[in-house]
Amino acid sequence: MPYRRLPNTDTARIKAMKIALEKGKELPPNKLAYSSKTIVRLQKFLPQFDHNLQLYRHALTSQNKKSRDYNEIVRKARVYLTHFIRVMNMAIFRGELPAETRAFFGLATDESTVPSFNTEHDLMNWGRRIIEGEEFRIKKGGSPITNPTIAVVKVRFENFIEAWTYHNTLAKRTIDYTEKNQSLRKEADEIILKLWNEVENTHNSLPEEIRKNLCEEYGLVYFYRRGERDKPHAAE
Repeated sequence: MPYRRLPNTDTARIKAMKIALEKGKELPPNKLAYSSKTIVRLQKFLPQFDHNLQLYRHALTSQNKKSRDYNEIVRKARVYLTHFIRVMNMAIFRGELPAETRAFFGLATDESTVPSFNTEHDLMNWGRRIIEGEEFRIKKGGSPITNPTIAVVKVRFENFIEAWTYHNTLAKRTIDYTEKNQSLRKEADEIILKLWNEVENTHNSLPEEIRKNLCEEYGLVYFYRRGERDKPHAAE
């Protein structure tokens, strides 16, 4: 005896509901194998579910496309900040700047270690500290560090901040659609289960093969167990 398998992917859920809804358009309510209440619920829910899935896919595609550009912007900001600190340290080593220069950037005056810019949080905090420190140092009469200048570093850093904001907006949008889909998916499963139960109950008194064929017209999917006489239907 075949067993029923409920949809377990969003594509299969959409297909199951569309088949049932098309059947509802073909037949008058008194000949339909499921209730008028269920068809009203289907008509209201299916477009919402389908639309949210499309929004999620679009958001995910946009996020993936922008990831490469974003990673390159982050890399450049990290490189310019690193080079700026290294140039400053070399100037100190040559005696062109006093060791106290490091204090303007929140660095120990007796260490030439370059700060860690490994995370976006580190990059953001150190970027602001370095830019503000150099601008303040110049206002106090210090000679500007060049190659790169703080102006060039600032451009790269502001590009990073702008890209980071946009990247997080895309990520949040994708998460929001994902969470919404989880809620809608649960409702879709409830609707399909109720729908399929109603269809099967309507044809319950018919012989097995006839009942199975009629139910399949409404989108129900059946599989035969290994060794049964009929071959399994292909899974959608």
